[in-house]
Amino acid sequence: MDGFGFAHGLGGGLWMILVWLIPVVLIIWGIRYVTSQTGSNRREESALELLNKEYAQGRIDREEYLRRRTDLKDS
Repeated sequence: MDGFGFAHGLGGGLWMILVWLIPVVLIIWGIRYVTSQTGSNRREESALELLNKEYAQGRIDREEYLRRRTDLKDS
């Protein structure tokens, strides 16, 4: 025995799984984190753009526009 019996037995397979599993989990977590951050910013901009269009088209008055804009920026 050369002192690496654990690495060649069951422990070796476990380490190989961890070597592949940990980076895959970290990559998936990183992608989900980045997409959730950009997604929330995109929704906020989209809501403000829609509000600006409604105001520009005359569908809402100035008071309603300012109230909604304040609500969007506060949330």
